[in-house]
Amino acid sequence: MPWRTSAPRVLIRQLREVMARPDDSQARLNRIVKLIAANMVAEVSSIYVCHGDGSLELFATEGLRQEAVHKTRLARSEGLVGLIAERGQPISLRHAQSHPAFSYKPETGEESYRSFLGVPILRGGRALGVLTVQNAIEREYEQDEVEALQTTAMVLAEVLASGAMLNGALGPDPKRALSQTVEGATLSDGIALGHVVFHEPRIAITRLVSDDPARETARLEEALGELKQSLDGLLTHAELSRAGAHRDILEAYRMFANDQGWAKRLKESIAAGLTAEAAVERVHVDMRVKIAGGGPSSDRFLHDLDDLANRMQRILAGRSGTAASGELPKDAIVVARHMGAAELLDYDRERLRGVIIEDCGHSSHVAIVARALGVAAIGQTHGLFDMVEPNNPVVLDAEAGKLHIRPSLEVIKAFADKVRARSKRQAQYERLRDVPAVTQDKVRVSLLMNAGLTMDLQQFRDSGADGIGLYRTELQFMIASTYPTIAQQAQAYGAVLDAAEDRPVTFRALDVGGDKILPYLNHQHEENPALGWRAIRMSLDRPGLFRTQIRAMLKAARGRTLRVMAPFITDVAECRQAKALIEREMERLSKIGEPAPERVQFGAMIEVPSVVWQLPELLPLVDFISIGSNDLLQFFYAADRENPRVSARFDALSPASMRMLKTIVDQADAHGKPATVCGEMAGKPLEAMALVGLGFRSLSMAPASLGPVKAMLLSLNARHLAAALKTMVDAGEPELRRKLNEYCAANDVNIPRKDAVIAEAPAPREGEPSVSVH
Repeated sequence: MPWRTSAPRVLIRQLREVMARPDDSQARLNRIVKLIAANMVAEVSSIYVCHGDGSLELFATEGLRQEAVHKTRLARSEGLVGLIAERGQPISLRHAQSHPAFSYKPETGEESYRSFLGVPILRGGRALGVLTVQNAIEREYEQDEVEALQTTAMVLAEVLASGAMLNGALGPDPKRALSQTVEGATLSDGIALGHVVFHEPRIAITRLVSDDPARETARLEEALGELKQSLDGLLTHAELSRAGAHRDILEAYRMFANDQGWAKRLKESIAAGLTAEAAVERVHVDMRVKIAGGGPSSDRFLHDLDDLANRMQRILAGRSGTAASGELPKDAIVVARHMGAAELLDYDRERLRGVIIEDCGHSSHVAIVARALGVAAIGQTHGLFDMVEPNNPVVLDAEAGKLHIRPSLEVIKAFADKVRARSKRQAQYERLRDVPAVTQDKVRVSLLMNAGLTMDLQQFRDSGADGIGLYRTELQFMIASTYPTIAQQAQAYGAVLDAAEDRPVTFRALDVGGDKILPYLNHQHEENPALGWRAIRMSLDRPGLFRTQIRAMLKAARGRTLRVMAPFITDVAECRQAKALIEREMERLSKIGEPAPERVQFGAMIEVPSVVWQLPELLPLVDFISIGSNDLLQFFYAADRENPRVSARFDALSPASMRMLKTIVDQADAHGKPATVCGEMAGKPLEAMALVGLGFRSLSMAPASLGPVKAMLLSLNARHLAAALKTMVDAGEPELRRKLNEYCAANDVNIPRKDAVIAEAPAPREGEPSVSVH
């Protein structure tokens, strides 16, 4: 009997009627397999259900012996049924018993059935069971029969997932039930305990079957149109329009949204009797099955498919916003695949405890904003979405770059103690806020704060910092959808100067390009953006951008001192050109008679090794220099600090690094020019101690680092350290970090030690209650 094109819709409608009957669970399953056998023109139809240990149990059958029901069990991966569950893919065979994976179970009486078709019952990427049909004759199952059985399996998946028909037989997904630890890369230091919130919430499909295909098709087409329009808007206007990985992802989304084959398959699923939401899920599962298991590249593709399907489901549900637009728990740990800097700012800071962004590096926009907010954050947590569910309790240890999922009570207690210890130390640091940073031998060190957003200003007021040593002006540009006007820039810079009162503020001129691309500026893709068209190179090639920003700074600093420095100077000629543009804007103010700053100080950032050997020519041109240790050291060692395979291959505390930094500070002292270190080295107590030992007397760091560094300085004898450090460096000491730690221990230098490593979360014991984090 040929397969009828209307059969899937008829079968799904009949399944819905079976679900509505007041039968017990076994009677319903028995009716379901009878319906499937009749519609598929098969002599056998069976449902196998996965248990928590991975084994499969025959739960219902039409055609096999009834006494085998609830007696026949297959071990994990055993037989054709186990293979289907393990791979998550259908198997169609003319002669099943000749397949090497075939496992004969004599109690079933299946020896007389040759052809076999089985499909996984999937939900959220997890196999809940297997649905099979068999025939006595050898036959090829047609593709539309395979797809019809997959559609039926999807409807069954929702039934099995509810657990209502299984009497508790369906065990929890091991990946989503046990305690687990995921490793990532630290984006922003800190520890947070809370509950998972997905940045882009998943939509639960509650209505699978439809009696009005025309209406569902219209809903689908409307949603497809909205999806295409939203993606086009993102590609042309939103922050993610910049070149790079995010744009590639959006382009992939748009490719699928405009793919006629995808739309055709969605409409065919609706014609089979599904709702628009169920059709999206049905096609999504099918595409996932086809490309799964292809390695890292296919995993990335699967992530994109998941995101696109979820985006489509949110449009159909009328919920296109992110979690930031909804009600958050009081201890939200937000989990995202991707996130823009502006999106992070949308979250309620009182409820946001931490952030995990699967595809995110340390220097990305959102990572910079996370550090500015003081929110614990990690990135590069590949595979996380296969392990975590919304509202799962988690412990985010951004210090170690780890996320503990569904942690045991012991782990929660250990981290709670760790948080309390951190809070106690922070209270001790706060008592030092107004104490000058003077060493035991009366050496004064200026401790400055790094900033970049107006929200940093309150932290600055509370920090006790001697000033702002690095104000990253580009953050205002990065979170804006259009280029900020002179008035907007001047207002922001003026607010910073007002907050600083009589303390110095050093503005870094626009440092964009490389990995910091503004969405409203044209930019060509570069193979190596860190060494490409960025910072002062872009400003000098587009002097209008630089002059506009300088004009805003001069306006904001009327009657006050303006300190501005040029980033990424690689040649003295660049310094001369940047200084000439500033002088040109000063001359303009004089000509038009507008008020000017009382004083303008111009500086250069030392971030590229080439300029270290041009200091005798450069220093007479500037009023001060600032060392950006992050870029300087990664270029010095030719090791990308964003690449985990090479980032740990060098230590900032090595004789080579120390000698280069010593050259810089000695040259600055010889020319009477102040030198500040404003990279990450300055905010780490041991590294900061070494910098002071080299001769630096000005350090700029994140607000949270001010207390630990000041506590270290108050216990330090700077001159004694300088002599000891010189001996170590001159000798080429290969274990300089260890030696410096030994020096601290021997001389009672207050270097905060990281808390003891927390043991990995053990698997929960049988019967152990679920864990709540408060």
